[in-house]
Amino acid sequence: MAETKRGPGRPPGSKNKNKTSKTNTSKAKEKAQEIQAKKKADKRVIDEIWAIIAIAIGAFLAVATFTQGAGKVGEAIGLALKGVFGLMGYVLPFYLIIFGVLLFARKTSHFSIQTIIYLFVILLMLATMNSIRFVDQDKLELSWQIMQGFYASGVKLTSGGFLGMILATLLVKGFGAAGCWIFTLVLTFICLLLLINTPVSRFFEKISDKVEERKLIKEHAHLDIASEDEQGIQVAMRPDIVIKQTNPEPVTTAPAPPQQRMIPVSVPAQPKAIPEQTKLHNEKKSNRLLEYMNDDALFGRSKSGTFGLEEGRKTESGFGLEPASPAAATPAASTGSMGLNTTPAAEPVQKISNKEAKEAMLSSAEINKSQTPEKYKKPPISLLEKPTASGRTPTGLLQEKALKLEETLRNFHVDARVLQVTQGPTVTRYEIQPAVGVKVSSIVRLADDIALNLEAKSIRIEAPIPGKAAVGIEVENESVTMVRLREIIDSDAFKRSKSKITFAVGKDISGDAIVADLKAMPHLLIAGSTGSGKSVCINSIITSFIYKANPDEVKLILIDPKVVELGNYNGIPHLMIPVVTDPSKAAAALNWAVAEMTDRYKKFAEEGVRDLESYNEFVIANDEKDRVMPQVVIIIDELADLMMAAPSQIEESICRLAQMARAAGMHLIVATQRPSVDVITGVIKANIPSRIAFAVSSQVDSRTILDMQGAEKLVGKGDMLFNPMGMGKPIRVQGTFVSDAEVHKVIEFVKGQVDKTEYNEDVLSKIERSNVQEGADDTDEHLPDAIDLVVNSGQASVSMLQRRFRIGYNRAARIVDMMEARGIIGPQDGSRPRQVLMTQEELAQLENDINSDTEDK
Repeated sequence: MAETKRGPGRPPGSKNKNKTSKTNTSKAKEKAQEIQAKKKADKRVIDEIWAIIAIAIGAFLAVATFTQGAGKVGEAIGLALKGVFGLMGYVLPFYLIIFGVLLFARKTSHFSIQTIIYLFVILLMLATMNSIRFVDQDKLELSWQIMQGFYASGVKLTSGGFLGMILATLLVKGFGAAGCWIFTLVLTFICLLLLINTPVSRFFEKISDKVEERKLIKEHAHLDIASEDEQGIQVAMRPDIVIKQTNPEPVTTAPAPPQQRMIPVSVPAQPKAIPEQTKLHNEKKSNRLLEYMNDDALFGRSKSGTFGLEEGRKTESGFGLEPASPAAATPAASTGSMGLNTTPAAEPVQKISNKEAKEAMLSSAEINKSQTPEKYKKPPISLLEKPTASGRTPTGLLQEKALKLEETLRNFHVDARVLQVTQGPTVTRYEIQPAVGVKVSSIVRLADDIALNLEAKSIRIEAPIPGKAAVGIEVENESVTMVRLREIIDSDAFKRSKSKITFAVGKDISGDAIVADLKAMPHLLIAGSTGSGKSVCINSIITSFIYKANPDEVKLILIDPKVVELGNYNGIPHLMIPVVTDPSKAAAALNWAVAEMTDRYKKFAEEGVRDLESYNEFVIANDEKDRVMPQVVIIIDELADLMMAAPSQIEESICRLAQMARAAGMHLIVATQRPSVDVITGVIKANIPSRIAFAVSSQVDSRTILDMQGAEKLVGKGDMLFNPMGMGKPIRVQGTFVSDAEVHKVIEFVKGQVDKTEYNEDVLSKIERSNVQEGADDTDEHLPDAIDLVVNSGQASVSMLQRRFRIGYNRAARIVDMMEARGIIGPQDGSRPRQVLMTQEELAQLENDINSDTEDK
């Protein structure tokens, strides 16, 4: 059999040799590391032994020097120390004790011969400096008798001792007294540097940093005080959505048994009592701000006291709760706000006649002249209720549920582990990391099984958590922690926001305060079922505006078809007109808003500016403060009622405002409890990108609001999904709560600053005039043809008119009512068709009479 020749490849056994060499190398490295670790441990033991010896010797010398309780040996040692070092003999014992303590606490370098030399030289230099003043300039010669005198004077503490006097005499003889001082000081300083092993420049850098930090704090405090007196707190910062801070308390638990893994748990702090007077907060205590939009981080954590895993850290055998670094911020938003720059592109401006332009100029001027207190005082924070402590789920129980969750997933062959547990005001989130190769969908489809095993009322799965390689399972808490409006308004995030239409939203799962800037949104849609928290949310928004802005800075138009929700705001100086409750007047008010928006764009074009902020800066720079225009916020409490009364007009006005009103400083907040497609139409949704979804009854309603499911699993009572413009996924927030009593206190305080509220009469007259004209216009272009059709066919129905004239139901029904009012058809008789009262002959005679009257004229 011929021998098989091996090609020029690797020699036989080379692969095994490589494996063996790699194994040997790794073993050698491990052994070297073990040896090094052992050496460090041995070195540490030696250091501790020397530290104990130094402390013991120092204590004995202290007793021997200061007392008579050290015996004959101690007394002799005490005298020897005084004779050799003089006054420094009293310092040496404490010298040794301090060094021993620092060495034991690892505050200094390892014990060595060099350390002993440095310490001895420093002590010797101190003794020398203490002896310079005792040196006799006329007797600089050294003899045995003189040196005996040095020792005796040291015992009597009249010199620096034997060693100090000898060195001082030699140095003074060679360099003089001044040279002796310079030499001893420099040598002492050098030994100290070598002992502490730290550059001097670092000390000066730290001092300069401290001075600069205090200077900045004083500057910020000055800015805060000045802005509180004038227009509220305005610290230099981008006017956008920001986040605020929490100061959670540390969570401590007993260590778990060795066989059980401890799950990191994050629990927000109980709300603390807020002082009656608002305190200034410096930058050091400030939390990270919430920047909004584009590639920055949204709702980044503040110092929220999250106790859990640090990034990339394993928890295989971690026992106890360790504080973790702030979690990765949710992407897609930023402290810079929902819109880094709200300056829009050039928008179309309708042509207006000179007469109309003059009327518009007068209208806007009158808006600004509406009654406002000369020195408006914002309501004190004490009018709002303080937060109260509430029960929290014990940490041990959360860890048990986390382990049960892992076990449940394993039972369904899903390999995943809980990274962290975060308890929020409403829900607790378990962050799960699937193993490599495990699909996220395999966890999502187990929602019902997870709820069953955790004995949860309801769960919501966020897969994945934005910015994290984890899946969030949100489980409802046994009790909802109320988030008071006072907590958010008194937070740094709210105070530092420069925008006058900043409002409080609530707290997220980690307990961070969430505030939003309507200017950056720029419009907001709020939807949810009855009792889910919409009205409280609207009250919180309006109250936030009252606390943030003066009446001449922000004007409100409130539309309340339900009559009872917003009527108590009548009389506050922030209102441009009284609260609108009539649907027909609501349509007229929206039409006025469209006309005002167009007028503002006309003025912007005349002055060559692009938005309201630039326009106001321009007129103020030209000393024309009477032309400054306020921001206008239009709040509609129930859109469904308006859409039933005048759907086409309402939808058209809302769409025009949503498309163009942002740069004009006009913003919409629309709320509805019926999130159906006939109320929230596609056109409205497309132009109002920012949404707040409260609890709804079905997935269809959730998709109508958010274009995704999830809102149907909210627990109500203010639990919301907040989805501002530019954010990929909504975040879960527990909305702020403000009671009717608190709102009443704030309203009474604001109304008490004016004798009588004067609304804008020009706006009121335009709305009334528009309403009268619409009521007087009781004809329709299809009415004559409809009468002819009904009389000739002998029957009348709304559906027949819809088919024949291709019009909507509302218009066809209105034409039928017009014919009934004119006596052409009879009243509705249940399910029977209406009776036609006019004959063809009567119709022909009527047409002849009309034609003859026309010819005579």
